[in-house]
Amino acid sequence: MSDTPVKQQNTAAYYAQAVASFSLALGAVAIGIYQLEASAWVRAFLAVAVLYLTTSAFTLAKVVRDRQEAGQIVSRVDQARLEKLLAEHDPFQKL
Repeated sequence: MSDTPVKQQNTAAYYAQAVASFSLALGAVAIGIYQLEASAWVRAFLAVAVLYLTTSAFTLAKVVRDRQEAGQIVSRVDQARLEKLLAEHDPFQKL
C-alpha cells in the first residue's frame, strides 16, 4: 500500500484573502509614496523599487513552488520503483 500525499487545494476564501491583502499592501505603499514630502524623482525611484520588489517576490515564490513540486515528482518515482521491486520479490524463492 502506498502513502501518496493528498494534494491540498486552497479554498476560494483563502485565495480572495490573499489577493485582498496583497492589494491593500500595494495600495498603502502607493499612497505613502504619493503623500511623501519629497521631489518627484525620489517618489518615482521609490515606486520603481516597490514594483521591482513585488515582481522579485512573485518570481521567488514561483521558484520555491517549482522546486518543491519537482521534489515531489522525484519522490513519487522513487516510491514507485521501490513498490515494484517489493512486489516482484519472492522471499521464499530458492537461490
